[in-house]
Amino acid sequence: MEKDNNKIAEQLAQLFSDDESMKRVKEDFHEYLQRLKSLMSCYQCALMEVETKFKVLDERFSLDHERNPISMIKTRIKSPESIREKLIRKNIPIDSDAISKLDDIAGVRVICSFVDDIYMLADCLLKQDDIKLISKKDYIKNPKENGYRSLHLIVETPVFLESGKRYMRVEVQLRTIAMEFWANLEHRLRYKKNLSEEINLLTQQELLICANQSAELDERMQKIRNLIES
Repeated sequence: MEKDNNKIAEQLAQLFSDDESMKRVKEDFHEYLQRLKSLMSCYQCALMEVETKFKVLDERFSLDHERNPISMIKTRIKSPESIREKLIRKNIPIDSDAISKLDDIAGVRVICSFVDDIYMLADCLLKQDDIKLISKKDYIKNPKENGYRSLHLIVETPVFLESGKRYMRVEVQLRTIAMEFWANLEHRLRYKKNLSEEINLLTQQELLICANQSAELDERMQKIRNLIES
């Protein structure tokens, strides 16, 4: 894990050093690289903190209710290329402090069995003393135009270092298995190249139909579970 973080930091340093704005940063390249390595390590620690919280919630819930609300947990650190592209897209000057201005460098995706598990887990997470909610976007109650559904949270959590406590932001995405299935395939299909305008439009329409059918499936599975547990 440390090697991965160091590699990301080195790639970032190289990408940023090639940028014109970075040439104005008057600091030693080695020092800058070390700062990046430290920062990426902090993001990795924050990921582990949040992931552990969800694992604990899943374990405790299974003891009380004899089922696990979480099907899978995925974590990721944004790639150097994605970080640089987002900074440029948001018109954020690319300098040594630029990365800390993004909220989604570290990401945790929690795949749940049922829709109500999503809100239960989000609620339990946000009630914890060391978690601070920065922003919330509910794309389940308010889906995107293309049919995308998920609950997005930006949270802040402390990472305890030798030098003291540092607060790091983590993006949390909570979705059902059906939402995850749709999002993965939609992402692959959407980036197919050389599609005609007609095929592209038909693809979007079909994907929206599939998204609505997936939502209906989630709703029906929820009703079945409620019927069994009533």
